[in-house]
Amino acid sequence: MDNFHTNIYNWYNINKRDLPWRKDRNPYKIWLSEIILQQTRVEQGRNYFYRFVENYPTVNDLANAHEDEVLKLWQGLGYYSRARNLHASAKIIASQYNGTFPNNYKSILALKGVGPYTAAAISSIAFNLPYPAVDGNIYRVLSRYYGIVTPIDSSAGKKEFQQLAEELIQGQDPGMHNQALMEFGALQCVPKSPKCENCPLVDSCFAFKKGLVSQLPVKEKKTKQRHRYFYYYLYDLGDSILLDKRSGNDIWQNLYQLPLIEHEKALSDSELLKADHPVKLSQVNIKTISGQKKHVLSHQIIHAKLIYLEVQANFNNPLPLIRVNKKDISKFAVSRLVEQFLHEAGLGL
Repeated sequence: MDNFHTNIYNWYNINKRDLPWRKDRNPYKIWLSEIILQQTRVEQGRNYFYRFVENYPTVNDLANAHEDEVLKLWQGLGYYSRARNLHASAKIIASQYNGTFPNNYKSILALKGVGPYTAAAISSIAFNLPYPAVDGNIYRVLSRYYGIVTPIDSSAGKKEFQQLAEELIQGQDPGMHNQALMEFGALQCVPKSPKCENCPLVDSCFAFKKGLVSQLPVKEKKTKQRHRYFYYYLYDLGDSILLDKRSGNDIWQNLYQLPLIEHEKALSDSELLKADHPVKLSQVNIKTISGQKKHVLSHQIIHAKLIYLEVQANFNNPLPLIRVNKKDISKFAVSRLVEQFLHEAGLGL
């Protein structure tokens, strides 16, 4: 175990990336970076981190922001529940902790959008508390090095890895320890084609010795993806278009979108012409119907088309649809899919 620690730490001191949230132990910045990086690569997340810190230098600044502003700043990162939870937790910290980030694991874990891994990362890095942060990178490193074949997505596997991680962190600098293991998994012991030829652990790695590197870690569950068929309607009113705001407990909650009808199956263009429209108008000209666009999410595959309609007469748009001047479209937070359709329609954001 001592050899494991020494080699990992030496490797980390030489190879660690210069990341902005590592400049100090500011818990707000560490929390922000961890939420951004939950489903985002570091290189993409770095620019978003800079934008959030620039716009909201403190927790109180974030708490006082309007949700639409937060979602707009988040646009393009996906998994928008992260942004909503981030905003909600900032309000909790502002109101219950007077804007001071909580400094214990239990209180951090209670924040919206914070699970055991994120709470452990913040606790250890910001406050030097001995909680192991076990993410996908660390699962992979420990599984390969120690030869653990218990599926990482099983209850038994999570318990086994947690116990090992707790043993490994004892007596170490918790923040440095967690970051070293995460960085090692992110840069060295990567999922495909890991750099075993120059790995400091290769002489004692179980998976390398047994030829099991490509087979570890083990997962038992496969994610089933649901297929959905979205038909967006772009009502061109000359200087403006219609937008709708998504609600309910579904993807892209509280983001804006073009008026939408969802069908259970794919519709041909002729079927679309006969189908109900979100807004019933008699004087419209169908300008174009786009090809089908495939948008893949973690548990869903969206098959979408855009029906571009030119409205030939003035009308009062029905609520809750809102009429938005074309030059103001960029102020509204939309999904990547809607952004692509608007761009292709010549209304780039």
